[in-house]
Amino acid sequence: MCHDRNTLGDRDALRLGTEFRKSRNRNNVISLDSRSEGTCAKRALRAGVTSANLAWVTTVAMSQTKHDRRVKTALDETRLLILGAQILFGFHLNGAFQKGFEALAPGSRALHAVSFLLMALAVALLVAPSLQHRIVDEGNTTDRILTATTILAGFALLPIAISLGADLAIVVSHQFGSTTGFTIGLVSAVLALSGWYIAEWLLPAPRRKKIMIQQADTSIDVRVEHMLTEARVMLPGAQALLGFQLSIMLTEGFAALPETSRLVHLVALCAVALAIILLMAPAAFHRITFGGENTESFHRLGSTLLLSAAVPLAVGITGDLYVAVTKALATPAWGVAAAVAAAVILLGLWLVQPLVLRARQ
Repeated sequence: MCHDRNTLGDRDALRLGTEFRKSRNRNNVISLDSRSEGTCAKRALRAGVTSANLAWVTTVAMSQTKHDRRVKTALDETRLLILGAQILFGFHLNGAFQKGFEALAPGSRALHAVSFLLMALAVALLVAPSLQHRIVDEGNTTDRILTATTILAGFALLPIAISLGADLAIVVSHQFGSTTGFTIGLVSAVLALSGWYIAEWLLPAPRRKKIMIQQADTSIDVRVEHMLTEARVMLPGAQALLGFQLSIMLTEGFAALPETSRLVHLVALCAVALAIILLMAPAAFHRITFGGENTESFHRLGSTLLLSAAVPLAVGITGDLYVAVTKALATPAWGVAAAVAAAVILLGLWLVQPLVLRARQ
């Protein structure tokens, strides 16, 4: 008995479509009339699926492939954004230990502290989609992670734009006067906001046919690719932070810090080093232990390592935020306040919110 579109369930269609997509990728063919005995087309026809229904199955499979690519593109875009954010983030830590920093006006140093906290928020927002994808969706392609990535990355651009303008205002004011510095900083922030928000809102978005994708239909190859991409999203920020952490320890400003700040920085340095080790471990396991094979056990191991790295990375960011703000404002209380705020933001976006979302599902 032949099945039609009404009698073939969505899950069966997605299963057949996934098999077809894998067979199509293996045989590097485009048409449905492949002569390979292993293709989904012949399996489906032997199972009694009509040609019209097979075309529908193929459409669903191709939609799944498109969604897989969209998730990969979204993750790559957050990776691109964090590459830009890491430079500003590192500037705030390194800048506080430069000789010229002590000559800044109190208002400029306060602005530096606020800008540093904004960049911590931006990093938290950009890393959050990767951790949500691991915890909530278990690496599967879902409409939820696409929407979450778009929203979180969009919000991250706001603190980056404000921080960019503030940092330019600080350094230009130091050399060319406060009027010039304020003007350049304001214009830069407005240009960034215009280029990242206003221009996008004015451009009409293309209409897209929305097809809901079920969570259980993402192949292991796609899930492993996404997991490794998410590790690359987190790694650049950690690497940049570690480099600045190491360099400031050789400055005269670091030697003059109170013992508490020196110890906090040491803990932060070790925490970031641990995070980098954990983030690089999946690639080593994939090559050495698994021989490059994509398996469920490797996917679970890589996801565990990636999630484990989030905690020491948050500790490192929080610790050095305390050190930099305390030095900038010469008040430990403000450093503690900034560190606590950063800890709430980082752990809230990276662990608490994903766990809550997963529990609701």
